[in-house]
Amino acid sequence: MILGIGTDLANIERIQGTLDRFGERFKNRVFTEVEQRKAERRKDIAGTYAKRWAAKEACSKALGTGLAMGISWKDMHVTNLRTGQPVMQVTGWAKERLEEMTPEGHEATIHVTLTDDHPWAQAFVVIEALPISAVQGASG
Repeated sequence: MILGIGTDLANIERIQGTLDRFGERFKNRVFTEVEQRKAERRKDIAGTYAKRWAAKEACSKALGTGLAMGISWKDMHVTNLRTGQPVMQVTGWAKERLEEMTPEGHEATIHVTLTDDHPWAQAFVVIEALPISAVQGASG
């Protein structure tokens, strides 16, 4: 079952301006060390940050809270599988919220997809709950 859906559109040029103006202060406030290392290795640094910004916004919407209700930017972070597929992980208050909204006997999975076409970066997040027996059967 679908627990939440969120989307966000970020302007890469706006993120570049914020990086130029606030630099490390902005990066350290919003992005984990893993996200920063990933972005700094990329040719399009601002685009990489913009996609992750959009993913965090989309995730907060899928959690039904937005960023105004106590979720920290760093409570949501994007990593990538070896295939390159983005994966959203949550900690802190975001993880607590995810656990609250997940029905008993189910396990939540956060799906995320990212795209960009300069000057835009976009993210979609879908939170799905699967019965624990289905999750165990798939991995067993």
